[in-house]
Amino acid sequence: MESETREIELLAPARNAEIGIEAINCGADAVYIGAEAYGARHAAGNRVDDIARLADYAHRYGAKVYVTLNTILYDYELRHIHHLIDRLHDAGADALIVQDTALLTMHLPLPLHASTQMDIRTADKVRQLHRWGFEQAVLARELGLKEMADIHHACPGMKLEAFVHGALCVSYSGRCYASQYCFHRSANRGECAQFCRLAFNLEDDQGNILATNKHLLSLKDMNRSRSVEQMLDAGISSLKIEGRLKDMAYVKNTTAYYSQLLDKIISRRPQHYRRAAYGRCHTTFEPDLNKTFNRGFTDYFLRGRTEDVASIHTPKAVGEPVGTVKEIRNNYILVSGTASFHNGDGLCYFDASGTLQGFRVNRAENNKLYPHLMPQGLAVSTPLFRNHDAAFEAAMLRPTPQRTVSIDLNIEDTDDGFRLTATPFRGGIITLDVKAEHQLALKPQTDRIIAELSKMGGTGLEVTTVTTAFSHDYFIPASLLSQWKRESIEKVRESESARVRTCESGKIKTSMFNAQCSMLNAPFTENISNRAAKQFYEEQGAKEIEPAFELSLPKGNVTLMTCRHCIKYSLGLCVKYDRKTPNSKRSMVNAEGVASEQRERSGNGQWSIVLPDGRRFPLEFDCHKCEMRVTAKI
Repeated sequence: MESETREIELLAPARNAEIGIEAINCGADAVYIGAEAYGARHAAGNRVDDIARLADYAHRYGAKVYVTLNTILYDYELRHIHHLIDRLHDAGADALIVQDTALLTMHLPLPLHASTQMDIRTADKVRQLHRWGFEQAVLARELGLKEMADIHHACPGMKLEAFVHGALCVSYSGRCYASQYCFHRSANRGECAQFCRLAFNLEDDQGNILATNKHLLSLKDMNRSRSVEQMLDAGISSLKIEGRLKDMAYVKNTTAYYSQLLDKIISRRPQHYRRAAYGRCHTTFEPDLNKTFNRGFTDYFLRGRTEDVASIHTPKAVGEPVGTVKEIRNNYILVSGTASFHNGDGLCYFDASGTLQGFRVNRAENNKLYPHLMPQGLAVSTPLFRNHDAAFEAAMLRPTPQRTVSIDLNIEDTDDGFRLTATPFRGGIITLDVKAEHQLALKPQTDRIIAELSKMGGTGLEVTTVTTAFSHDYFIPASLLSQWKRESIEKVRESESARVRTCESGKIKTSMFNAQCSMLNAPFTENISNRAAKQFYEEQGAKEIEPAFELSLPKGNVTLMTCRHCIKYSLGLCVKYDRKTPNSKRSMVNAEGVASEQRERSGNGQWSIVLPDGRRFPLEFDCHKCEMRVTAKI
């Protein structure tokens, strides 16, 4: 355990400035947002003016704004991105999350964070990134607690960021080329077509079908809320919520939940951890992770390989279990369970074929539900799930009360006037002196002065105490008190904003790279897509440099995805974990009626996943590394 108190950051997604502001109000210490281009979410771009508005708001609370510029870049884009970065700096952005090493060759005014698209899985990679000048690294989602701790101990100077909640990519980030290969939409260019959410057949080399029309690569969503403290102890300083395409309700709910969780941990261990930002949140709802979009939850390898990773039956949100069907009448459904229902709720269920079906509740009378249309294929005893809670969603749409920063005020008289001293929550003293005539009051003024100075509605400040130190009981006009209050608010905001932006990054000299790092080659998986990045790798000593997949298709049997998720493990045919019991009870295709003997016979042969149009993708299993690869013959 480290002896110094470590600053912890809850990092929330922002599809736009409005969602980012709500995330700050719900407890985010930082938000990440896409700019007008070059973010890894093509549909989540924002104007620089909007980012400036978000940064201005965030800085009132010591919170930061990180801008995602984490696509690979083409030569013609380099000049434009340099200009864009200068504008983002002027707008108040605090750091850039990037993938392309071409940016390391530029003189940039902002700190750089290494995107998870850089495939950051080892201590050696983190040390390399630290030498290259990155200040923060976003670890691969697949890493467990021990791997995180090993990296932290090996490179304590690098601030480590790890995902704590949200949707999962089945491939290591930055190493997925399936979307580009199949649909000419590059995941590394922010245009992922979600190949991993499609339905496949699973076939062996004899033509036997082992699973039919199943989402074999689709994963559940990450939820590590039960392990936040263990992640902090492993050296994680930034807890990241996935979701730059998610709506307001999702961001508010997940941010508030993890913020409250962090506050509880830190209140028990203030000697070890403290929040990176400050201010008191005033959420008017009870956050519940089951209430917003999820495909079911998994902690995803945090404690090793587990059974709960895949979501093969549907890539859609199933939601929270709310009971089972007790009776089905002509125009209503009676539900057995303790859940409360509301008009407009969305419910879903799996029919006899295992297909997800859904219906909307037109009217709810306790546990008697009147659907808009009576669902087909619904049977008595069928479990029901709620994937749209109308009452909760309505609460999420209401604006969150403004976050507030606590200050203490003291007013005293001076020889030629008065002095107002403001002490913000995190220290620092702001003093305002004003020349004014000392007018003796006809009646006590202390209560009036305190009441006037305590009114901070809508300013983001909350007065904790007001003290007075007068040699006499003076009368101070309300106009003067209001003037002091306005000036003190402006100075507090200036002070807090200045405190956030204390770090400026400059160009890192290439000679330092040559002295500290050496590469033998750079395969296409390094995603080198422009001349500047190629030159950078040459200066690292790389002799053989392959262009990015997007520029030139490699030849032969090419790996499109590298996954820690393993279909063999899910089937109970893993030679490591199920050597003695290859037909374990956790087989995910038992329900599909596939004979266990057939699966066992197929266990050592070539497997492929096959799309409905016949396109075939052979699977390779590297049991030594405990990885699965999805391949294609090019």
